[in-house]
Amino acid sequence: MLNLPSLYTIPLMIAALLLAIIGHEIMHGYVAYKYGDNTAKIAGRLSLNPIVHIDLVGSILIPAVLFLSNAPFLFGWAKPVPVRMDRVIYQGGYFAALLVSLAGILYNLALALLATFLFYAFNGGILSGFFEYFSNPQLPYALILFFFLQLIIYNIILAIFNLLPIPPLDGSNALAYLGLIFKSDFFSRIFNKIHPIAGMIVLILILSTPLSAVISAPVNLILQWLL
Repeated sequence: MLNLPSLYTIPLMIAALLLAIIGHEIMHGYVAYKYGDNTAKIAGRLSLNPIVHIDLVGSILIPAVLFLSNAPFLFGWAKPVPVRMDRVIYQGGYFAALLVSLAGILYNLALALLATFLFYAFNGGILSGFFEYFSNPQLPYALILFFFLQLIIYNIILAIFNLLPIPPLDGSNALAYLGLIFKSDFFSRIFNKIHPIAGMIVLILILSTPLSAVISAPVNLILQWLL
């Protein structure tokens, strides 16, 4: 693959990250909508317009800081989509609430698998003939493979990170609702107690190199399997 200049790579990295984080949030709202909660739809948050989903800190500042500090991975988030879980639970019970909680993670995993398929399809696979139409195929070949590679990496990182059972991450909500499905409020009570300091825990996980191994280790294992 060509050594691509940052003029090309930075926009592709931004595009891949936005696809990962914005789609993640939209899926929460979409699944909630399917279970009777139209809060996100009324707020215009099921839109594909990226502007309505951009969060100043999560979509711009945190990724920029991580990029400039040569962090082992990039991370970010979009503006959370509003969801009324009481409406979801009324319509579909705690199982529906579990699905809403996991919707973003499942989206990220599905997108990572799709990007993996396309990466190999263009890289010597069924779509490799696409590059024959270019007079200089090396550049578009490198750009496309780079984009899909970033898409794979960011979506796997987001999926693993959000699985952590720390409020307000999706993993904590999913675990709480899973417990309630089995008539236990143990996790709900625990997460409610640590919620006031949970944001600080998440920030430390993002910025601390030793603690980032909690995320990077499983991420690397999955990436080795996919690639």
